[in-house]
Amino acid sequence: MTKLRAGSAIILLFAALAALAPWIAPFDPQTLSLPDRLEPPSLTHWLGRDDNGADVFSKLVYGARVSLSVAWIVVTISATTGLLIGSWAGYRGGWADHLLMRVVDVFHAFPGFLIALGFVAMLGPSFRNLIFALCFTSWTSFARLVRGEVLHLKHREHVQAARAIGAGGLRILARHIWPSLFALLLVQATFAMAATIIAESGLSFLGLGVPPDQDTWGGLLNSGRRILSEAPHVSFSAGAAIMLLVFGFNMFGDGLRDRLDPRRG
Repeated sequence: MTKLRAGSAIILLFAALAALAPWIAPFDPQTLSLPDRLEPPSLTHWLGRDDNGADVFSKLVYGARVSLSVAWIVVTISATTGLLIGSWAGYRGGWADHLLMRVVDVFHAFPGFLIALGFVAMLGPSFRNLIFALCFTSWTSFARLVRGEVLHLKHREHVQAARAIGAGGLRILARHIWPSLFALLLVQATFAMAATIIAESGLSFLGLGVPPDQDTWGGLLNSGRRILSEAPHVSFSAGAAIMLLVFGFNMFGDGLRDRLDPRRG
């Protein structure tokens, strides 16, 4: 319960920062002041300035918008796709199940980040291409999880009874199987959010995320890398934000799993 509350508090904090960025950010993150570049943290600029003289805290606040938006969209699309494909394969069985597992095995033979990196490098950095590249591999973990649960649930007595009275496959999935998958998918989604934030930050760090005119944590981390010895506060601030938000999602996922899983104490 403590993990659930701690994770929720961290996530809500970053969500509030992202939603209220225009009112919370003390400065415009695009405003540059070269004479004040690399200024250390102060009462005016809480996290200092970067190599262009922009306020680091304001860039972090606006960067939270990008990370959370990308994570939310990617996980929603991936979970929906994985639910539909995994349910179809698990319920049908036979060739459909074998086909899905071979496709999933192909995707898992290569690191998902490298596949996304190749797609963005080929298509070019943009918000839409970033979403597409991350969704292209993220759905497989949801599909494999759903497929395994459906293979087990479709032999339950209430599902067999529904089939015996003539209920169709879609009706059985929607009314008798999918409700039992909600808790499992919710827990998986929280861990997928953390993984997506890391992937998005990694691609932005390499310059292959969203366009450079948008503030991102990965981009800020990359700009701070070049001046690490002169102004460590730039990289430290971005790295700490990524670490804290990922930690929050993982804590929330652990607490949620303990709360929703009846097999745990």
